[in-house]
Amino acid sequence: MGAALSLGIALSLASPSSVARSYAVESDVVGEIALATTVGKDTIPDIARAYSQGYQEMRMANPQVDPWLAAEGTEIVVPSQYVLPTAPRDGIIVNVPEMRIYYFPRTKKGAKQTVATYPISIGRQDWSTPHGATTVVSKVKDPSWSPPESIRREHAANGDFLPKVVAPGPANPLGAYALRLGIKGYLIHGTDKPYGIGMRVTHGCMRLYPQDIEEVFRTVPVGTPVRLVNEPFKVGIVNEQVYLEVHPHLGEDNAKFAKPFSLVTQLISSRAGRYDIRLDWKALRTAVYRADGVPHAVGTATSHGAPGAAATL
Repeated sequence: MGAALSLGIALSLASPSSVARSYAVESDVVGEIALATTVGKDTIPDIARAYSQGYQEMRMANPQVDPWLAAEGTEIVVPSQYVLPTAPRDGIIVNVPEMRIYYFPRTKKGAKQTVATYPISIGRQDWSTPHGATTVVSKVKDPSWSPPESIRREHAANGDFLPKVVAPGPANPLGAYALRLGIKGYLIHGTDKPYGIGMRVTHGCMRLYPQDIEEVFRTVPVGTPVRLVNEPFKVGIVNEQVYLEVHPHLGEDNAKFAKPFSLVTQLISSRAGRYDIRLDWKALRTAVYRADGVPHAVGTATSHGAPGAAATL
């Protein structure tokens, strides 16, 4: 039961409880696109929170829907299918432009690898979330917040005078749980403003929904590696299909990603390995132009058994 989305993506009807956060890793792509239906005065942020999606990814997948005034009974695409980032599948990967975390827990001998994924908020353009490798150095339940003087000055300029220490509680911007990273001053934490998840609203830290950070706090051990990457384009190969997932790049990276078609074809070529690649150029251009955060089939990948062979684009 379901509907069809252009570019060959299958949809399934789903309730919030049926959309998983954790998946078995059997290919480069996990999850599936789902459909939800608005009830009463549901808004896009309401549905995003119910399905553990971020605001931006829900807006990109539903550009025709008014985020605040959707009519009752409106079908909403839940973009709960993901091409995995290219970083090593060990510990936490934060794909900054995607505004999403991927957590690969240690796999027990004989067990299948799994990945859990959660939407996040990231730093505003003037307070960018960093890129690079680090680790989880500590975990804190009910953290207090000591805002830096720069943040206190910024708030004061808007008439909001922050104390030197914000005590734990419902008004604490860090929420109920925090993971401190080896990059000084940066945390993965909860929030007192859950409807901001999936937006550029932080001072560089990564915020999660309250229910998601509680799960991350419980499952991620101290010492876990963390890689913060910048991958607006992600490519995966599964069942002899090439999938491309495109997110808008960050505004400060306009020069870096000024030639998206060249970058995407280079990325596909680098992922070819033992495959002969045949691209559907119309589908590829559509996926790049849409930048809707949804994996789209853009070509075929036929195995010829010769590792390292070049792609035929």
